[in-house]
Amino acid sequence: MMSCSDAILAYGLRAIGIGERLLPKHDIGLCEQVVLIGSGLIWNIYFAFFALLLGFFLATAIALAKASDRWWLRKPAEWFIFLFRGSPLFIQFFFAYELFVLLPKVGIDIPLGFTTITVETRWLTRAWLGALIVLFLNTSAYAAEIFHGALRAIPKGDIEAADAYGLSGWRRFRRIIWPTMLRLAWPSYTNEAIFLTHATTLVFFSSFPAWRQEGDALYYASYFAEKTFNPFVSYPIVAVYFIVLTLTIIFLFGRINRRLNRHLPRAERARLRIRPRLLR
Repeated sequence: MMSCSDAILAYGLRAIGIGERLLPKHDIGLCEQVVLIGSGLIWNIYFAFFALLLGFFLATAIALAKASDRWWLRKPAEWFIFLFRGSPLFIQFFFAYELFVLLPKVGIDIPLGFTTITVETRWLTRAWLGALIVLFLNTSAYAAEIFHGALRAIPKGDIEAADAYGLSGWRRFRRIIWPTMLRLAWPSYTNEAIFLTHATTLVFFSSFPAWRQEGDALYYASYFAEKTFNPFVSYPIVAVYFIVLTLTIIFLFGRINRRLNRHLPRAERARLRIRPRLLR
């Protein structure tokens, strides 16, 4: 059985291809499980970080489109939100994988006139890209609905004050509408960030395969539960990791929330608090 220091050196970064290639099969100790599941958590953080980062900007654009008076902007935004909020995430994984499998494996040629570029499609069937696209679109739809609700809740007095100061167009959006929208939406958006982070565990159950056994946290937890015939060690380790990850998100988003509300009196600032429920 490995010592904890040897397990960290051998498996600490195995999920991203650094370290031992073979997984332990005999004499599996607690250290190996903690280290390898923690290594797999890198992929969960990767999915959550990039899906939230890219989805934040797409969600803002979709929310503005849904709030637009132009039907050709509003209707596609409404359909997009309805599609990804109305269907289960697991089904979205399934259909996306089947769609990506049907694409040419070599690539798609895009002629630009003066040159032709080839877009590689073979990586779309891998979890690191295909599953990320699904999570990105899913969180964009949920966040867009949150931002749209915040847009509708912006006090009319703020808009009238902006008009009185001569702010219009992009300046009014950047100085008044966007900051107010974020301030109103941020507590709900924090919940969306937590839910999406938890949803990254569904990648293990999706059709997207793990490449060279370099899977996420749940991938390694399932492996250890199968090898040790004891699921009451590996799965609680995953739970503890995600609790720590959730607390980290609450802390970081709480700092951003205080930044967004820094101009308000302390008594009027919206706070993000952890209120666990013993009964639902």
